[in-house]
Amino acid sequence: MTPKDAQPTPLAQALGRIPCGLFLATTQGPDGPMGFIASFVQQMGFEPPTIAIAVGKDRDHLEAIRASGRFGLSLLDKPSSALMGRFFGKLPEGETPFDGQALHTTSANSTVFTDALAWFDCKLAGEHETGDHFVVFGVVEEAAQTHDGDPMVHLRADGLSY
Repeated sequence: MTPKDAQPTPLAQALGRIPCGLFLATTQGPDGPMGFIASFVQQMGFEPPTIAIAVGKDRDHLEAIRASGRFGLSLLDKPSSALMGRFFGKLPEGETPFDGQALHTTSANSTVFTDALAWFDCKLAGEHETGDHFVVFGVVEEAAQTHDGDPMVHLRADGLSY
């Protein structure tokens, strides 16, 4: 990982040029829905339709995904990008990032954001440990594109850190 005031290494710069989408990943936690901003997301198969997301090993979300056996993904576009704001930093006591947002509960009880460009409800299909993350695989059981548009694409200045 590169210190914030240092110039990224050539490796970090090259990795930072790999484009990725911006998603809100959600799952059911012990106290209700929980979520995080996800950018390491990729479709992995057609039949069955399978998506992989990387979840940091130190994240509470990983255990919640394992316990619930499901995760949702809301794909962000420019109009819905403001949804990320409530997932940064600390919220006032008693508030969650989901408060005041337009939400949809899928038939399998996953929570997704209706203002996102598209959403996916996935059943956990396995995982693979890799360095500081687990790659979690989910079979898409329900999905919808909510409006026309193009997904947000993110590039990092330093591909070795968030």
